[in-house]
Amino acid sequence: MSTPSQHSHTALMAAAARAAHLIVDGQPTIFADTLAEALLGSSAEELLGYHRAHHDEPILVNLRAQMVCRSRFTEERLAAGVAAGIDQYVILGAGLDSLAYRWQRVDRLRVFEVDQPATQQWKRQQLAQAGIAEPETVSFVPLDLNDGQLAAKLSNAGFDASRPAVASWLGVTMYLSQTTLDATLAAVGDLAPGTELIMDYVLPKHLRDAAGQRYAELIAPAVSEIGEPWRTCLAPDEVAAMLQAHGFEVLENVGQSDSIGAELWNRDDALYPSELLSIVRARVRS
Repeated sequence: MSTPSQHSHTALMAAAARAAHLIVDGQPTIFADTLAEALLGSSAEELLGYHRAHHDEPILVNLRAQMVCRSRFTEERLAAGVAAGIDQYVILGAGLDSLAYRWQRVDRLRVFEVDQPATQQWKRQQLAQAGIAEPETVSFVPLDLNDGQLAAKLSNAGFDASRPAVASWLGVTMYLSQTTLDATLAAVGDLAPGTELIMDYVLPKHLRDAAGQRYAELIAPAVSEIGEPWRTCLAPDEVAAMLQAHGFEVLENVGQSDSIGAELWNRDDALYPSELLSIVRARVRS
């Protein structure tokens, strides 16, 4: 997230973590974002240099694990949706997400990137500077979710609300108020039956493990200082109740350790799961 007048610094941190996974972590690879480094632009040397120099530092290990696990979970579920005939994908808080520019199946998918106007403009500049073309299958939807105009903005961008879609909402909910969370869920819940939503959320303190709490104690104040404070932490049962109230049925609600295959935690590096972020997949009911 970001303020309306500046691009998101946490989006830069997330992309750096995805890029660094391919550089400093071992095998097996959890997620290969082959464009993340290019999208870092002039910040790449500094950010990736920090991961190289401190690759075993617990906070950076935790950050990389969070980013690659949620990305793998989401793109695996999206691939299943596309195989079943879904051809619309909405990314809420797109940041420096690179799927639309590297995904092999993207010619079968219309992608709607929703983000703060300043962050979106910055991303498009990063794409241009990296020589990455904007495909015709991508529609940019500049929107502050706090404005509550998601349905109208998507419609104006060519989204067909009469057909099901997949929507992802990663790395965003913790920065929003309960009012904005409810308004956004109501808008997605009003989309066509069969639409799936994949979102992550920060657990409250009493549900975090030691690694998750240590990360929260260091990172939450740091991102607050750059204008992106955490506002909302949620327990899994609270998330399930919210989704059900807005017309969804919950399909999966998992912690980080269960968000990817168990074999991927049999590693030769420092990555390990923590209890800080959980991820839920839900479907709009008929």
